Amino acid sequence: MAVNKKALAMPEQNPEERIKNFNEVALGYTEEMAIEEAKRCLRCKKKPCVEGCPVSIDIPAFIQAIVERDYQKAIDIIHDKNALPMVTGRVCPQEEQCQKYCALLKVGEAVSIGRLERFVADWEFEKNMREGKAKVTPPPSNGIKVAIIGSGPAGLTCAGDLRKLGYDVTIFEAFHKGGGVLIYGIPEFRLPKRIVQAEIDNLLKQGVKLVTNTLIGSGITIDELFREGYKAIFIGTGAGLPQFMGIEGENLAGIYSANEFLTRVNLMKAYLFPEYDTPVKRGKRVAVIGGGNVAMDSARTALRLGADHVYLIYRRGREEMPARVEEIIRAEEEGIDFNLLTNPVKYLGDENGFVKEIECIKMKLGEPDSSGRRRPCPIEGSNFKITVDQVVVAIGTTPNPVLVRSTPGLETKKRGEIIASENGETSIKGIYAGGDIVTGAATVITAMGAGRKAASAIDEYIRNESLSHHPERM
Repeated sequence: MAVNKKALAMPEQNPEERIKNFNEVALGYTEEMAIEEAKRCLRCKKKPCVEGCPVSIDIPAFIQAIVERDYQKAIDIIHDKNALPMVTGRVCPQEEQCQKYCALLKVGEAVSIGRLERFVADWEFEKNMREGKAKVTPPPSNGIKVAIIGSGPAGLTCAGDLRKLGYDVTIFEAFHKGGGVLIYGIPEFRLPKRIVQAEIDNLLKQGVKLVTNTLIGSGITIDELFREGYKAIFIGTGAGLPQFMGIEGENLAGIYSANEFLTRVNLMKAYLFPEYDTPVKRGKRVAVIGGGNVAMDSARTALRLGADHVYLIYRRGREEMPARVEEIIRAEEEGIDFNLLTNPVKYLGDENGFVKEIECIKMKLGEPDSSGRRRPCPIEGSNFKITVDQVVVAIGTTPNPVLVRSTPGLETKKRGEIIASENGETSIKGIYAGGDIVTGAATVITAMGAGRKAASAIDEYIRNESLSHHPERM
């Protein structure tokens, strides 16, 4: 039987409707759609898609289980490697990872691996909601304490893997809710909060402890955690310190970092306005600076908060935008005004100190820079102004220095990222790190992959330490 060369599209909210709400845009496959798409898989013997998965899910096996309508088997296969399938099925850039290596790309479109992962993860979630989840029996404890700093994707994954191995795992989170960037950084319309909370609840039922409102490095140090009996520590605090351009007028009122803007909207429920008093300015003419997923999220969020016009200003062209293609397309469908090959040079304020205009300059692409992309260069005399009442700067983040500064001997790069080996080992014995705190801003699934590797390395380290202190066990 001939294989369909075209992937099955996933239903979405209509653009005219979705800009009026914060409900999830992508609606997911129906059962029959999932089976139809799963049948496209060639079940390659070499499994190139698995090599492209940062957590090494047996992709052909779980897809075949969908074909057989054995969804429990499918989700069990995924859970063996992935603690957060409802999350990764929504926000993982599969087109740059597992799907990039799909054999079907030679003749057509890749199998929609991410959409199929979401289908079975949502199937399990709905089944548990409908039937009531059976009582979970946590793995037996070995009595050895491990601390996880940060409850984002790297921390949650590391915690889940270590708990399966029997460790007493405690996650320390600075905010009042767990989830890290999954909660405060990704909008409700792309990743509903109930999805993240369900994944966290699953870990808590396994016996993982979550301590919130606790900023390690301020009040409690890593040395104090060791003194409290933790045998190893994993740092997965991400990269939450926003970057700015350093141009004139950047301190005017009405100019936010994307980090602050999205945190106020996501964590403080501004998206529920007017049910909740919104803790963020609701701009009418909003400019978002940047071209990545965070910039797309910020622009589309501003639109849903009631903006009449949202500009997206990016210094390179559309092909150079680091955002996922599907998010770029959705932003265009929703009416975001793309101003490409454009760069801000100055902000101008009114008599009360609020931003009122952005002065921009047009750019052209020159020779490639160190990233391999063509360098944007300003075109002299091309300056122009855009009238705005709010600006969101989404040009990247770096690690918060609080923890590093309180931990002498922890080696970092110039921009503050912790130096760690492939398995997460740092310059200090017993301390491991992974995710954005090591790589800089990256993807959810790569952070999860780092968490998995670190968990394995921590287990090996503690076992070796135990044997060195008790040679009679050898």
